[in-house]
Amino acid sequence: MSYETIRYETRGRVATITLNRPERLNAIVPAMPREIRLAVECANADDDVHVIVLKGAGRAFCSGYDLKDFAEGDADTPCTQKMPWDPMIDYRVMKGFTDDFFSLWRSYKPTIAQVHGFAVAGGSDIALCCDLVVMAEDARIGYMPARVWGCPTTAMWVYRLGAEKAKRMLLTGDTIDGRKAMDWGLVIDAVPGAELEATVAALADRMAGVPKNQLMMQKLMINQAYDNMGLANTQMIATVFDGITRHSPEGQWFKHYAEEQGFREAVRLRDSGEPIPGSKTYKGY
Repeated sequence: MSYETIRYETRGRVATITLNRPERLNAIVPAMPREIRLAVECANADDDVHVIVLKGAGRAFCSGYDLKDFAEGDADTPCTQKMPWDPMIDYRVMKGFTDDFFSLWRSYKPTIAQVHGFAVAGGSDIALCCDLVVMAEDARIGYMPARVWGCPTTAMWVYRLGAEKAKRMLLTGDTIDGRKAMDWGLVIDAVPGAELEATVAALADRMAGVPKNQLMMQKLMINQAYDNMGLANTQMIATVFDGITRHSPEGQWFKHYAEEQGFREAVRLRDSGEPIPGSKTYKGY
């Protein structure tokens, strides 16, 4: 099938999904989550494929949701509703995106994220849904919207890092490089950027030598342990909270400021630690 936001190709026993909006640093638009899921389903239906690699075209893996579409425009959408808002409309849409991303985790065939440049905000959600993540040493990963206007709906930070380090990331909105991500156990490996492609290819080929049924059984066995820890419930709460962050007083400030000043300036101010302008209007600061 044809795709608008990704590329899909196969090489021997390895399928590769490439996020393909390089002019926007592979920022997420509504079509992208669905197309990721469709490509994962295509790979799972292909008897020749044993392993799936996910990567990004151009300068980065993924820069998160395209805030030029989601924040800058004065549009009444399910994710940016006029007040009062209906949280269940928001939840239905965002849970759909989350489930699409999580097709990488649910995939019967193992998935590897190949991260260069950065995987931030919603882009970190996508990367952390893969079974294994390999980063360039100088790549950055983090969830900056934890400061204002976001909660990671896949909730994979706590499952990969544990409570303390997940709090360190989500109570600051900081990013870390590939070396620290590997040291903390967030990703399986970090290598010089020039070696990233070959490192991922070697890992994928090594896994592809294992029979598909063995890969499937090992993955299902490990994943069910996370299910038993309450992963589905955590994602439900995280997705509800994500909607609240966009309609809280601070979330309303961010949206209106992005409309007036542009999303780049809104993001810069959000992430700077500077006082929020108009705090008397948007209570909470």
